Amino acid sequence: MGELPARVGASRIYGSILSAIGNTPLVELRQLFADANLQVFAKLEALNPGGSIKDRPAIAILEKALRSGVMDEDSVIVESSSGNMGIGLAQACRYHGLRFICVVDPRIATRNLELLRAYGAEVDHVIDPDPVTGDFLPARINRVHALLAKITDSFWPNQYASLENPGSHYRHTMREVASSLSGRVDFLFVATSTCGTIRGCAEYVRDHRMKTRVIAVDALGSMIFSDVKAKRMIPGLGAGIKPPLLDSSLIDECVHVNDLDCVVGCRRLAAHEAILAGGSSGGVVSAIEKIKGRIPGGAVCVAILPDRGERYLDTIYNDRWVSHHFGNVQHLWQRAARTRPLPADDETRTKTRPAA
Repeated sequence: MGELPARVGASRIYGSILSAIGNTPLVELRQLFADANLQVFAKLEALNPGGSIKDRPAIAILEKALRSGVMDEDSVIVESSSGNMGIGLAQACRYHGLRFICVVDPRIATRNLELLRAYGAEVDHVIDPDPVTGDFLPARINRVHALLAKITDSFWPNQYASLENPGSHYRHTMREVASSLSGRVDFLFVATSTCGTIRGCAEYVRDHRMKTRVIAVDALGSMIFSDVKAKRMIPGLGAGIKPPLLDSSLIDECVHVNDLDCVVGCRRLAAHEAILAGGSSGGVVSAIEKIKGRIPGGAVCVAILPDRGERYLDTIYNDRWVSHHFGNVQHLWQRAARTRPLPADDETRTKTRPAA
């Protein structure tokens, strides 16, 4: 049976929740960067069904594995995740009726754990970091390998090395951006972790000969673009290893942001644009702020905002948590409320109907 015919002004009809992934909107950030002679558009990946950009590679990797026979409906899916990829896979696995084990570490947000379990995922906790590197990512990957060896007919999507990760962004994310802006993107800001998003987008830019400067946004203390390791609190930005998907030749510049930058960027985005986004989105916003003085006037900039902010209500959007870790920093994002003179008394006097 074919798709129902579209009606003018009607919402699009999808065959499943998974087919609703993608085609997220671009929203111009007119108030946040009002002092700069730039056009900044945010790609709102929070509006994917699973709440993040990771919905795209999750479904791309799984469905290719199903089509190719690498796995089937009896396979057990095992993946390491700090949250979003796990949720994207949990959603896809629930739809396809697949068993899914998500390997997490203590930095995962409580709400992400709740979402994983709501989708029916089994959660496997890694408690201690890798003894060699001191980072949790290698420890999670080691646990994935241990589970794969133990479980018959298991499959590792391997978001860190699968070419379907950047492929999903080449075929969809960057194509959507370029199509929406008629091919004019002067600067593209992308948060980095597995480097799937930035590689896929940058390969699209290269292959379509777009005059776009690709800016990587990385966490201070991440090992992606630096050899200086430091403790990081915000999940989903940066990595404790150099990801196999990284191709530095495709990237024009890297801007490092710290945990406070991520918090301030998120809070400013909410205060000025009423957009509640996740930690890596705050990092992207702060990266634009850091280099906006070097961006030519009139430039068209795109900021890919990876996920939604509800998952950070206990941390980034919690005043007590912020004060505990960073002190009194609210002045860094507070926006003055608009004030209007109170109307005269006769204008506010309630008018009543005369008694019958």
